[in-house]
Amino acid sequence: MKVITVAAAIILNEQQQLLVVRKQNTACFMQVGGKLEPSEPSEMAMLRETQEETGCQASIEQFVGRFETATANEPDHQLVSYVYYVTLAGTPKIAAEIAEMKWVSLDDQSTPLAPLTTQIVMPWVRQFLIAKAIIS
Repeated sequence: MKVITVAAAIILNEQQQLLVVRKQNTACFMQVGGKLEPSEPSEMAMLRETQEETGCQASIEQFVGRFETATANEPDHQLVSYVYYVTLAGTPKIAAEIAEMKWVSLDDQSTPLAPLTTQIVMPWVRQFLIAKAIIS
């Protein structure tokens, strides 16, 4: 089984919705992000991909972790993701290979979402928002 290594961004808006993108010629929506260049640190890849795909500079708020899931669009591949919670400077716009971009609620049942988004990102964001509410 081939492994694909990526860096991915968790981006929330003021309504606590999650930004997801669909790349050209794919069906699933996923986190902003992409493959690491050779010897590129994951945080640099995530910042570069976020700039390329949204047109916005990102600031890392937190490293969420390294996760392994099925890929969304490549059969018989495993995805290794370095996931970061980030904030954007500006309003994201479709750029690079992105075909569609949307904000989804954490209980979205109608959008086709990547395994990383449904299995890792949405549960993490729910816990993060609960913890944030308790602290504030």
